[in-house]
Amino acid sequence: MRIGPYTLANRLVLAPMAGVTDRPFRQLCKRLGAGLAVSEMVSSNSLLWGSEKTRRRANHDGENEPRSVQIVGSDPAMMAQAARYNADNGAQLIDINMGCPAKKICNVAAGSALLRDETLVGQILDSVVAAVDIPVTLKIRTGWDTANRNGVIIARIAEQAGIQSLAVHGRTRACGYTGDAEYDTIAAIKNAVNIPVIANGDIDTPEKAAFVLERTGADAVMIGRAAQGRPWIFGIIDHFLRTGVKLDDPPVTEIRDIMLEHLRNLYDFYGEHTGVLIARKHISWYSKRQPGGAAFRHMMNQVESADQQLALATGFFDQLAMGLERAA
Repeated sequence: MRIGPYTLANRLVLAPMAGVTDRPFRQLCKRLGAGLAVSEMVSSNSLLWGSEKTRRRANHDGENEPRSVQIVGSDPAMMAQAARYNADNGAQLIDINMGCPAKKICNVAAGSALLRDETLVGQILDSVVAAVDIPVTLKIRTGWDTANRNGVIIARIAEQAGIQSLAVHGRTRACGYTGDAEYDTIAAIKNAVNIPVIANGDIDTPEKAAFVLERTGADAVMIGRAAQGRPWIFGIIDHFLRTGVKLDDPPVTEIRDIMLEHLRNLYDFYGEHTGVLIARKHISWYSKRQPGGAAFRHMMNQVESADQQLALATGFFDQLAMGLERAA
């Protein structure tokens, strides 16, 4: 799959997720098989660009190409300015968020709330595309609610504006994350345009990825929540799509090493105090499917230093590995 001058390594994209897809997680997912990883959304409000949170979200130091930054807002001029700012600071792709269903985003008429105003959608897309000389991509939902599925119309507006790829979460804003993803709607969107379309929603196994690609005709799939605590899912899916062979999850010792690498990168990126706090949710995800995980997570949430966190995490996974050895 190509986006502008960039040919992706495969058909797998890490979805932008606020509070999750920071630089350490993007780098990890790319190393483990994601062909593209999109940043957390960056506000188009220039008053926030100097904040530590925004600087971190736009930080791509040492990240593999292409570097994609997602911007969010509802004013065409401010969105254009945000696109220029991020392009000047290392972004190689600008992704526009018109898919976020969060109330705090929709209440300011941004994210998926924009799908209610097709004219404004066109104005924002035209403004951003004209503002930068790098590819601009777009993420949407299928519509505002089930009575207003206008994803096909939005897709055509996007193609006309010069958007170079379109990611579609197969639910309306009103659906949030409930119900089944609408793969038939994604298929209709794919059939309506000639730009690459990325299917998103409920893709959590290699078989589901293959099914969605076949059902929708999409050029790639986007994976979000299923990668939390399982960043190796990209390599497993990629192998299955190429060979038809399903790999198992890594052994416990390898999961331990992946997690410890991730934790150390979080401490380096955020500093120890914030890094430890951010790491808690990732440790929770890594341990979610493991026996004794609930008690371990409770204990981990009491820990406030990086050394303690690393020691506890290492000990937990080492005990799991020894238990498996004895059982074998």
